[in-house]
Amino acid sequence: MGFELVEATIPQIQAAMESGELTAKQLVLEYYERIADHDKNGLTVNSVLELNPDALFIAEALDVERAAWGPRGPLHGIPVLLKDNINTGDKMHTSAGSLALADSYAVEDAFLVARLREAGAIIMGKANMTEFANFMTTGMPSGYSSRGGQVLNPYNISTPTGGSSAGSAVAVACNFCTVSVGTETSGSILNPANLGGIVGFKPTVGLISRSGILPLSNTQDTAGPMARTVRDAVLLLNALAGEDGEDAATRTAAGKRHTDYTVFLNADGLQGARIGIPRDYYFEELTDEQLAIFNSTLDMMRGLGATIIDPADIRTARAIKYSSVVLNEFKASLGAYLAKLGPGAKIRSLKDIIDFNHAYPVQTLRYGQTTLIDAEYTTSGTFTEPQYLRDRLTDLRLCKEQGIDATMREHGLDALLFPADFGARITSRAGYPSIVVPAGYTSAGVPFGVAFAARAYEEPVLISLAYAFEQHHKVRRPPSLRSFI
Repeated sequence: MGFELVEATIPQIQAAMESGELTAKQLVLEYYERIADHDKNGLTVNSVLELNPDALFIAEALDVERAAWGPRGPLHGIPVLLKDNINTGDKMHTSAGSLALADSYAVEDAFLVARLREAGAIIMGKANMTEFANFMTTGMPSGYSSRGGQVLNPYNISTPTGGSSAGSAVAVACNFCTVSVGTETSGSILNPANLGGIVGFKPTVGLISRSGILPLSNTQDTAGPMARTVRDAVLLLNALAGEDGEDAATRTAAGKRHTDYTVFLNADGLQGARIGIPRDYYFEELTDEQLAIFNSTLDMMRGLGATIIDPADIRTARAIKYSSVVLNEFKASLGAYLAKLGPGAKIRSLKDIIDFNHAYPVQTLRYGQTTLIDAEYTTSGTFTEPQYLRDRLTDLRLCKEQGIDATMREHGLDALLFPADFGARITSRAGYPSIVVPAGYTSAGVPFGVAFAARAYEEPVLISLAYAFEQHHKVRRPPSLRSFI
């Protein structure tokens, strides 16, 4: 009986490699076969944008190394897909889904990519994404990019994928890779992970370096793991987290970053935990089906010893409105990234991208570029606009001090529990961590999850709660990938 690839976890893969049942090269080939059969064929979910032409050589070299000296660690020989806004200093492009950057090669690996390679991971390819992380225009569907086309939700193609790490989520859901890396500014890990029925872990801003990632926001961006299990997400987090001298945010984690987060995988983690439910505002868009799934999870958690404080409303929730922070930060952040692409780069500024799109409107402007134009012509890129400064201060006050911090302090909470990704806006503006875990499926077959959230660098608490929830509520199932056309 051969190795069963579908839903295989990192520990299972490592055990198969240690026994000689599987090699890293065979694993990559098996993923290639699934990608060939399903990604741009049949259901055509279109999640994989580009494959690393050296992946098989890298895998074979890691097999040789394993045989000679043993594995480097849990990620040795594990194939990983990266969102297409993460630099790789190899033969792959980094384009953020844009045709304007379709020929762009990074000079070097992003900091997190270098860490993955050191851990023995195989950078197998790039995942499709919502172009410029859904910051190109209004009305563009999640998962669409001019370079890669439209990513589809494999559970129900009439349902959105969520954005912007759409390809990263769908590829993991479909077992096209073992794990993937996404990025989030405001819901871009949590949203597609929820709709893809997988685990999405958005860490505290500063736990993982942003160096070498095409940015949106200097204050909200972070990369994070996407996986089919909490344990796999945590194993990936171990490799991703680290201090980077080029990213000032990572120095805020001094004394708070752990070298091994797997010690917090506690199947009894819900016992004695105090979890707050912010009912007001965050439940208004739920369907009856989704509400029933959420409420049933609360009953399960109570049965496992958790104290559920319901409601534990966030008093500032309705006061959190549109913020100009990301719009003002995008132009300067993007410019700083483009300046590091090297002397041969054709695109040097946001205006260059806008001009390129105007020159090729049929290929690039299916949905327009209104947001890019707003960022170019209504912001200075100097972070000095009074409205930007006021909005930044307001975000910190309403989302952190008077929002999450105040609510957790008032009720003595270990964490907040949101339906799906509905808490992404407040947690992302606070820079706080969240983890979404599958909770059930609607009658249309669409996944629905719950998201645990806490304060800065409280990832250990979230890991314990999410793992306990998952171990006692194993509902994830892979999509059938059958075409109904």
